[in-house]
Amino acid sequence: MIVRDSIYVDGSWIKSNATSTIDVINSTTEEVMATVPAGTAADVEKAVDAAKRAFKTWSKVSVDERSKYCTRIAEGLQARLDEISTIVTQEVGMVKNLSSLIQVGLPINSFNTAASIASSFDFEERSGNSTIVREPIGVVGCITPWNYPLHQIAAKVAYAIAAGCTVVLKPSEVAPLNAFLLAEIVDEVGLPAGVFNLVCGVGPIVGEAIASHPDVDMVSFTGSTRAGSRIAEICGSRIAKATLELGGKSANIILEDADLERAVADGVSKAFLNSGQTCSALTRMLVPRNKITEVEQIAAQTAEKMTVGDPFARNSRLGPLVSKSQWDRVQHYISIGIDEGATLVTGGLGKPDGLDTGFFVKPTIFSNVSSDMTIAQEEIFGPVLVIIPFDTEEEAIAIANDSNYGLAGGVWASTQERALSIARQIRTGQVEINGGAFNPNAPFGGYKKSGIGREFGRFGLDEFLLVKSIQE
Repeated sequence: MIVRDSIYVDGSWIKSNATSTIDVINSTTEEVMATVPAGTAADVEKAVDAAKRAFKTWSKVSVDERSKYCTRIAEGLQARLDEISTIVTQEVGMVKNLSSLIQVGLPINSFNTAASIASSFDFEERSGNSTIVREPIGVVGCITPWNYPLHQIAAKVAYAIAAGCTVVLKPSEVAPLNAFLLAEIVDEVGLPAGVFNLVCGVGPIVGEAIASHPDVDMVSFTGSTRAGSRIAEICGSRIAKATLELGGKSANIILEDADLERAVADGVSKAFLNSGQTCSALTRMLVPRNKITEVEQIAAQTAEKMTVGDPFARNSRLGPLVSKSQWDRVQHYISIGIDEGATLVTGGLGKPDGLDTGFFVKPTIFSNVSSDMTIAQEEIFGPVLVIIPFDTEEEAIAIANDSNYGLAGGVWASTQERALSIARQIRTGQVEINGGAFNPNAPFGGYKKSGIGREFGRFGLDEFLLVKSIQE
């Protein structure tokens, strides 16, 4: 049992003003594994005040020095990789080997990359008789989700502090323990007091206090579209910047001339990454109507080979969902899919055989889904894939774009040129062609209700900067 009774503010661990705690549930055992403070608006006030004071000096620290701190944090994460990945696996349910590679490996990359990019970034340039200066925006409120908890923290914190900003972080109350480990590392490397502050708690209290605080110059939020709309509303009312990385319902177009076996198997794996708890998961597989029977067979075989079980077991491919509420949500959508008349290819309602404890879900595939069905339009956030038939290339593109979301996508074709041509017509922030690997340093963000702004790489750093022109 882990008991966290303090928050990290102004370079020290201090008692929260909270009078209650939040239980953190082990997603595999369904038991309480930790408690954290249910933070308050007063906690946020202290954290913002510390960040505001620290900004006056941190913004003037040399880029090289800021980069060195990011590098040291990356080294600290690397030294505690096994410990952190174990915690994330317990919190979220991702299988342990992937947690090491993704849930901790990507944050290490983010801190290292932020350091490297900042070191070579052109913070000043000339344009005619003007000097164009990029300056840190100020105090940044970082509000992060539970599905890739440390990864999303690093996407914001690493680039914000490299840019010269100070931060107040509210991690997800569902998976907050990894953030406390990051705070320990920040403390160990000696990051100046107030540059990084951690206040845990729930969105309606801590999140709202951060978003509405007049001294928070920018909010960087990742989470649901509903919550993102609320953040945008609050920030808009006080004319503060908000970057939003929200939901997705990404389409994966497989053309008739593609390598069907490879494309379908890859698509199922992409849809079920982290047990489907991935905002950019390719959860809509679009296939030629005359190939649908073959696609169903390949998809079912692929899904049924994915062993669901204890995320610490070597043979497990899929762990549990993060919580009971998330399990209930996914069951609800599976029930809707059945009621809407979609063909249940594999999986379905209930837990897999022999897994009565833990928030486990059967890997589920629906076929003969039409674009107007609920399961084709709404984000399920579990291991549920829908297969949608199309008759022409033009129809496939139209179906792919028939969504309120626009976060990611995929295209499979016999040639890169044909796949690229279609990728350019899909209204999403990121598209992979013929199984192209995820690039953690490429800009990440969405079109439409998938969000505003970009994270990672040069674009991720730029989000935390304001532009000033000085005429001579």
